[in-house]
Parts: sequence; structure tokens; C-alpha cells
Amino acid sequence: MFAALVAASLRNRLLVLALSAALVVAGLLALTRLPVDVLPDLNRPTVTVMTEAEGLAPSEVEQRVTYPIETRMNGLPGVTRVRSVSGIGLSVVTVEFDWDTDLFRDRQFVAERLALARAELPPGVAPQMGPVASIMGGILLVAVTGPEASPMQLRETADFTIRPRLLAIPGVAQVIPIGGEVRQFRVAPNPAAMRGLGVTNEALERVLQGFGGNAGGGIAEAGGREVLIRAVGRSLSLDDLRSLAIPTPSGPVYLRQVAEVSFAAKPRRGDAGFMGRPAVVVSVEKQPGVDTMRLTGAVEAALAELKPALPRGIEAQKILFRQADFIETSLGNVLQVLAEAAAVVALVLFAFLLNLRTTVISLSAIPVSILATAAIFSALGLSINTMTLGGIAIAVGELVDDAVVDVENILRRLRENRLAGEPRSVFAVIVAASNEVRSGIVYATAIVCLVFLPLFALSGIEGRLFAPLGQAYIVAILCSLAISVTLTPALASWLLPALARRQDRESRLIRALKRWNASIVGWALACQAPVMAAALVAVGLAALGATGLPRAFLPAFNEGSFTVNLALAPGTSLSESARLGAIAERLAAEIPGVEVVGRRTGRAELDEHAEGVHSTDLEVRLKPGARDRDAVAADIRDRLALLPVAVNLGQPISHRIDHMLSGVRAEIAVKLFGDDLDVLRRSAEGLRTALAAVPGLADLQVEKQVRVPQLEIRVDPVRAALYGIAPAALVETVSRLANGRIVSTLVDGTRRFDVVLRLAEPARSVAALADLPIETPAGWVPVRAIADVTERDGHNQILRENGRRRLVVQGNLAPGADAGAATGAIRLLLARTALPEGVTARLEGSAEAQGQAMRTVGVFKPRLANAGLRPAREPLPLRGARAHRDVQRAAGADRQRSGARPVRASPR
Repeated sequence: MFAALVAASLRNRLLVLALSAALVVAGLLALTRLPVDVLPDLNRPTVTVMTEAEGLAPSEVEQRVTYPIETRMNGLPGVTRVRSVSGIGLSVVTVEFDWDTDLFRDRQFVAERLALARAELPPGVAPQMGPVASIMGGILLVAVTGPEASPMQLRETADFTIRPRLLAIPGVAQVIPIGGEVRQFRVAPNPAAMRGLGVTNEALERVLQGFGGNAGGGIAEAGGREVLIRAVGRSLSLDDLRSLAIPTPSGPVYLRQVAEVSFAAKPRRGDAGFMGRPAVVVSVEKQPGVDTMRLTGAVEAALAELKPALPRGIEAQKILFRQADFIETSLGNVLQVLAEAAAVVALVLFAFLLNLRTTVISLSAIPVSILATAAIFSALGLSINTMTLGGIAIAVGELVDDAVVDVENILRRLRENRLAGEPRSVFAVIVAASNEVRSGIVYATAIVCLVFLPLFALSGIEGRLFAPLGQAYIVAILCSLAISVTLTPALASWLLPALARRQDRESRLIRALKRWNASIVGWALACQAPVMAAALVAVGLAALGATGLPRAFLPAFNEGSFTVNLALAPGTSLSESARLGAIAERLAAEIPGVEVVGRRTGRAELDEHAEGVHSTDLEVRLKPGARDRDAVAADIRDRLALLPVAVNLGQPISHRIDHMLSGVRAEIAVKLFGDDLDVLRRSAEGLRTALAAVPGLADLQVEKQVRVPQLEIRVDPVRAALYGIAPAALVETVSRLANGRIVSTLVDGTRRFDVVLRLAEPARSVAALADLPIETPAGWVPVRAIADVTERDGHNQILRENGRRRLVVQGNLAPGADAGAATGAIRLLLARTALPEGVTARLEGSAEAQGQAMRTVGVFKPRLANAGLRPAREPLPLRGARAHRDVQRAAGADRQRSGARPVRASPR
């Protein structure tokens, strides 16, 4: 087959050159169209179900919302893991599927099960699926700031100006603002005034529900024209709302007589800041498979277009995190390595070949192979990322091997043919010379491709990460093999015949290397036993040294930014958490080498991550090249140690990879499973103390699942029956007034504002709620007459995984720590630790994934290596054997005539 390809290429040299030029053009076009990302597609098919259950405590959310949804999801085809978080008024269930499943089919399965689960959920609770977003899709964090703007103005700008424009960009999955204040029309009823004026809660709600509504009156004809009739009741005036009339048996009563009406902020579960000042932080998430670089450019262009449309003094240009920066830096570094490697290869080739034509022919294999690889990647729908470019960088030095061996043998045979008594045609000489070395080239190519096959045996995240490296390497090597039997002979037939007529010359370098080689080989043949013994000892020492090498799942990234998670004691209020977070912002901003710092405290309204208000994330962007990254990290840890917070320091992309591996944003995650959270907490604290003695671990902490104060209103059915009120009616009334209820929505162009009926803050204290008048058939009575109002404690949040409650002891690796050694020490510690009955432990995270990858490669590597060496032990075919002998005889003749070195296939 290869002989036929070489012959056909020589007969159709112009066609081969034209096809090669077309391939180069196709590769260049593919480079402009290929999606560019930081890493390969790591998106495990995942569906997130978010359920707002306002006012419910975490234990109620777990029992009434999370558990029914979890139960339905566990039996779905292809489900590998179901995780959930039950927080205050929020349930987030994450359903993970097998890698080979279709995401949209998985979402259809989830939607069908959700329809069945709705019947088991509390009234008014509606679960919804999250958007189709990429797990690595956080491409941009933008701070919306305005020194003179109010928090409400900042948030309205983000919600109604910036967010709709960015969502209109193809490829954007979600835009999540956090911080500022969401404006509401707040109606705070005065129960005492309502009682005195005879206004019931039902009448108040009924009147508010009709406020601000418009209706259609159909079409009327007037003078041959159609006139549209509109009944407009909408008003955005607080005075109009205050003047709303409420009918009572004794006559109408104005709303302002029984309630306080004002603009107020929606109860917040999140806050944000920029450089220590209040701000709104907008997170832009992309869809899976979208080119990060192009999408980032489109988003930045949209923000620039919006600049004139923003209110005076408000800016949306402060970038806290930009994933494209890491991509640009990574790709720039890899491309620089590729260019430097190509230059070094060119110099080495010229130094050994000492001829410009042979160097050009050999070097042509590098750009053509790389561009052919780009064209194939485009056809297969793959992307350019650091892993694929890494595979090409590894292959650069080998792309010229086939061409060098081929060109060298062709040139030697042409010179021999010139000196022969009966010279053959150039065509016959080139075909024969190329076929002589073909078997060695093919075997070498097959062996090095087999060496990379273990990467395709890796499963999970590690397989998705490293398989593209193997794909790029193998495709590039096979392209170089194809070029060596097509383009290389064609170029050789044009450029080398004239060169063969010249006197053969060797450089001083070649002559010196030959002398050294001859002396070393002569000494080795004379001292075979010591040489073999020394080789065995060297192999043994190398194997021993390999076992002691540090291990890591991935090399440490330098993303140019840090994500610092600060965890306060659960139960800390949002205002206190935001105050300490702002102090941490200012401390981090003062560190040399830090460019900007932004803060996100708690959870945004649209966010899938159910963080409590005690949790704060600092986004620290570094000045390029200003200081060493480890030194900045050490300064951040030292300065934040002054605050009463637990610090977990990482990087944005690395944290996302950790979260994909274990569901926890840390490199080391020891998960404890059980049914009793108090027992899990005690076990976790003991385990954390023991892990503190393991070398190489940093930022050790226990997941913040603790007991926090709760105000409990427990209805006494006996006392409730005395007043003729059902316990459920009392619970509903208290919930409606204390938690608040949206009774209407006012529309102002593209803006929408809720009208909320909710008690004022002073009326929501323990004493005020106990004295809250409640309407009963027996008259108005205080809540304490039919219920006990006490302060107790309860769980701040409850996390579950695969049907069991879960608590995590998490940490990171210290700079320079050996992941393999730390993982081994943790496994040994877990094996020796006696856990309470019903509690189990499991180690997860990037360190565990690295160990699994090493075991997989260790199993497959020897088998594939043996498979790759098998052809070399089989007898050569007759034609191959004869050609092999011809090559050896010709090489001997050359050595006698001119001292030229024998032809060998490249050892790779």
C-alpha cells in the first residue's frame, strides 16, 4: 500500500502539491473557526432542579420538598449521583448522569418525574430546572458600580438594562446579578388598626390584588374607524396605593389608615461589593460547547454599547474575572513553545544535514501536519485548548522523523545511483529508497501511538481532560506519516536530484559525533557485562526514584486570579457577613500585586449554588507579572487570619474542577454519610483534628452545617379549638404576614415591581409575633393565646447525596505538597479511624482522581507496550527482508567509501 502511494505521488507531483496547498488553506481556515477554550469539554450531563419554598426551615425543606424530588430522580436511567442542598426556603437538587447520555434527553426524563413529584409538594411550591449551562461556563464577572447611585438604582440597572442585553447574545446561558436592592412596593399592615377599623386580612389582600391591573374592553366603531378600548388601572404612585379604598361593614377605609406603604428592598440572601464599596456583581454563564473567546468578545462589545445607555455615574466595565485571560495566556505560552520547538528542530536538522534543501523538505512536515490536524479537528467537532495544543507540542519534535529518515535515504540512494555503472531512473530510485525505510517508520509510528492509548482508558473527568491530548498527538503523528509517503517524495523528486550530483560533504559536528560514537560502541562491546550491569542498576534506580516523585492530578494553574471563600459561623446575619466581607476586600486590595477585588456574599436570586449568608467569595485579580502567585497567596492567608472566618483559597477554574469531581470546592474532600447530623458533626470535628497532622494539607475545615437560632410558633390544637380556628389556618395567616406574600405585580415598560404584603421588621420579633392579633370566629386574639412562641435551634442547611445526609471535611494542598503522599496518608488515617455506627466515610477530590488515573494507566500500560512490540518479533516479509539486507549492504558500502552513517528508522 505504501509503495503504491509513493509511486502515485511521484507520478502526480503537481496534484500532490496542489492538494497539500489546499490542505494548508483548509487548516488555516479551520484555525479561525475552531472553538477556543481553556480546557476540553468537561460537562457531565447534569440537570439542576431549584425550588423556592419561602419561609420554610431547612428541615421542612428537606422533608417536604427535597426528599420527594430526590426519590423521583434516583430511579432515572443513567443517573450516577443525586446531590441536594436544603437551605432556608430553598431546595437545590443536582442530578448527574453518565457521560454518554444526551443532556436534552436527560432533561426530558427529569421534567417527566417533576410532573409526578409536584403532587407531593406543598401548595404554591413550583420546582423548575436550571438553564442549560456549562459547568466551566463562568466566563466573566463584571462589577456594576456608581459612587452616587443608590443600591436600588444599581440593581435596576443590572436587572433591566444589562441582563436583557447580555441574554440576547447567542451562547449566553444565564446572567446572574447579585447585590444591590430589589425594589418592592411594601405594604406593612398594622394589625391593631385593622382590628379597630374592622378590616380583615382577606379584604386587604383582595383589594391589593386588583391594584395596578389593566384590562381590555374590545373594539368599538366610531366614524368608520376601529377604536381599541382599554381599561387602565395601573399606577406606579405610592400616593395612589395609599389612597386605595378597602370596603368594610361600616364604610370604606383608606389603605394608609391600616398599613404603612413605601418602597422597600426585597428580603436579601446575598450582597456584593467592589474594592470595599457596595456594588452589583454580574456573572455571565455560557452554554456548553460555545467558543469562550468569541463569546467573551461579544459580551464585552455589548457592555461597551450599553455604556451610553446607563444612568449617569453608573459603570459596568470593572472586570473581576475573565476566563479568556487565562486562555489567551495559556495558548500564547503553548504557541511560543511550538514556535521555539520548530526553530530548534530546524537548527538541529541543518546542523546534521548541512543542506538547505533537505532541511526545507523535512521541516515542511511540521506546518502541514499541524494544519492537517486542525482541519481534522474541525471536521470532528473538537476544540482548541491547552490539552490539544499540549499534545501537538509534544509531537513537534517527532513530526519530522519520518521525513528526515525518508529524505536522508533518498539522497543517499540518488548519490549511489549517480555513481553506478547503469543508473536507474530517478522515479525508481526514490520509490525503492522510500520503501526501504517504510517498515521501520510504520512500526515506530504504531508504537508511539500505542503508548498514548492508556489515556483513552481513563474514565470520568480525568478521561475528558487527557484524552484530547492523546487525540492531538496521534492525529498529528499519523498526519506526518501520510505526508512522508506523499508530499516528502514529491518534493524530494524535485529538489534532490540536482543535489545528488554534488560532492557529499559532512560537517565537523557529524565527524566528531561519529568518532565519539565509534569509541563508545567499541568500549561497550569490549565491556559488555559491566555495561549491562550498570544499565540494570540505572533502571532500578530510576524505578525507585519514580515511586518517590510528587504526584498531582493536574499541574498547578496560574490563572491570574484567586477565589477566596470566607465562611463565618452559620447564623451570622447578612449585614454582619457583608461588613466583614468588605473588611476582607480592603485587606486583600492592599496586598502588593493585587489589581482589583470583588465580593459576593450569600446567594443570588437566580444562582444554583445555595450558599448561606455566612459565606463570602472574594474574587482577587492579580496584576500580570507583578509578584509570585504563591507569595500573594501567603499574604492573603496572613491578612485574612485577623478575621473570625475560615479561609479556603483557590482559583476560579481549579475550584470548578474540584466541584465537578466531588461537589465540593476543595482539592481534598472526606465525605461522611449518616442520618444524624449531630453525630456527623462530632465525627467530622474529630476527623478534622486528625487530618491537621497530615503533612501537605492547608485550609482544613468542616462544612458549615450547624445549629442556628430559630423562632418557632407551635400551635396548640386544644387552645385553637376553643377559639374555633384550625391550626392550619393560623399557620397560614402567620406565614403570610411574617414571611410576606406577593399580591400583585406592577409593570413599567420592561420593568416589573412586586406589591408585597408583609409585616414591618419591628413586628416580626419574638414579643411582637406573640402579641400579633389573629382573626378567629370568636374574635381577634393574640397568637400567644393559641400557640407557643419560643426560640429554639435548628439546622442551617442539610446536604444529601445519593439518599443520605452528608457532611464534608475539606481542605487544599499546600504549595509544593505531594498529592499522592497526602492521599495515601488520608486513606491510612480513614482505615484506622473508628466511626460511630451508621456513619461511613469516603475520600474524593482531585487527589483521589489522580490516584485512580495512576491505577488505570498502570494496568493498561504494560499490556499496550507488549502489544506495540509484538510486530518487531515477527519474521519480516520476503520483500521487507530483502530490502532490509539491501539497506544494510548499502550502508556498509557507504561507510567504506565516504564514512556516511547507516540509515536507521527514528527511535522516537
